[in-house]
Amino acid sequence: MAYVSIESDDRMEEGPDGLQFQSFLDSETRAANPGGSAGAGIGNVSRGYIPDRGNHAFWTFEYFQQYFDVDTHTVLRRCYMTMFPPAASSYLSAQLTPAADLYGPFWTLTTLIFALFVCSSLASAIAAWLSNPDAAAIIAYDFGLIFTAVMLVYSYGLALPMLFWFALRYMGVGEWSIIEAIAVWGYGQFVWIPVSVLCIIPVPLVRWILVGIAFALSGYFLVANVYPILATADAKPVRLVIILLVIFHAAIAMSFKILFFSYYAVKEIGIPDPTIANGL
Repeated sequence: MAYVSIESDDRMEEGPDGLQFQSFLDSETRAANPGGSAGAGIGNVSRGYIPDRGNHAFWTFEYFQQYFDVDTHTVLRRCYMTMFPPAASSYLSAQLTPAADLYGPFWTLTTLIFALFVCSSLASAIAAWLSNPDAAAIIAYDFGLIFTAVMLVYSYGLALPMLFWFALRYMGVGEWSIIEAIAVWGYGQFVWIPVSVLCIIPVPLVRWILVGIAFALSGYFLVANVYPILATADAKPVRLVIILLVIFHAAIAMSFKILFFSYYAVKEIGIPDPTIANGL
């Protein structure tokens, strides 16, 4: 038996003929994880475990398109959970996961505008009929109310959270994103939609009770989600901003009641409206 002596060389030459590695991942998986390593996270974007936010610029349509990609079940769950006070403090972590959306807040605010206008017009027609049952019942639409509703609802539900977020960023408090701020304010107004429908009831005291319930539920929801953000500030006086937000919230509640649901019959039903009795 013959033996052949082979000299070993500790040096490894790199080049076209050297050692090469080839990926056996399918093209779809590689597209979902460009430049990534082969690990447990590969393909999670395509499977829906991790939201694919991409690298689109802020002013492009693709950047905002990703925040409207949400299913109806998720939107409805995020809406009705705002009316459940025990879950308010954990809404950001439990409901707005894996990411907040803009479709739900936009849908909620737009539906609220429609509900305020339609229900207010119907309440006006009912009050007119109760005042004079012999007259033909005609629903008179005041289209000026719809512009008022647009200004009030969008200013409070969209402009205010954006200004609030920029103010917190200026003060060095940035524990949430602007999308989360808009989502909290937008979803928080959902309770006003059923209340607007119920305020068709031509009983002043019932309307005030309904408005008070909506004010309490939506106000508690906002405070429970906003105050923990303010509490992270180094300067404790920043927490006093929550008082200003409560004042804004009370102002929007009174605006809804006075501007859209102050239609009464000549002969009121039930206990008289305390604001009318006191000359307010």
